[in-house]
Amino acid sequence: MGRSVRLLRMAPLEFDPIERAGELWEEHVGDATAMRLVTSLMRAQQLVLARLEAVLKPLGITFARYEVLRLLSFSRAGSLPLSKIGERLMVHPTSVTNAIDRLVAQGLVTRAVDESDRRRVLAALTPEGRAVLRDATEALVAIDFGVDGLTSGQQHQAYDVLRVLRSTDWT
Repeated sequence: MGRSVRLLRMAPLEFDPIERAGELWEEHVGDATAMRLVTSLMRAQQLVLARLEAVLKPLGITFARYEVLRLLSFSRAGSLPLSKIGERLMVHPTSVTNAIDRLVAQGLVTRAVDESDRRRVLAALTPEGRAVLRDATEALVAIDFGVDGLTSGQQHQAYDVLRVLRSTDWT
């Protein structure tokens, strides 16, 4: 694909700000392990998402919309109910509706009432949606989904830890 991604680069700090915050936390509050972890997780998410969004922007989609397109492409029926999309992507129904609205407006997805259950709304990829999905996937794979700074082993390790966190029952 050969697309170069330009992100705002700040001058590197002489210290790790999260580590320093952890030291101060320990001085004033107590154990900083969870605070360091969550703050690191949130910063890493922001950095990776910025990188993904930068490669997807020329294609007119966000990473959230890419996930919807990819999920629809995996559907054996060729379409999915909006409720299933939210369930499988682990996002709020409002987020799904917003993403589908934008994808429909771009001509990448169609939306229709399910004839077998008129209470359900189905989304399906259009040929344009498949083309954008193909190009987006190539762009994301080219940068290893933004985690190319990690070895394959580190990627597996991080995934295993985050999978436990994702599957936690927060109720």
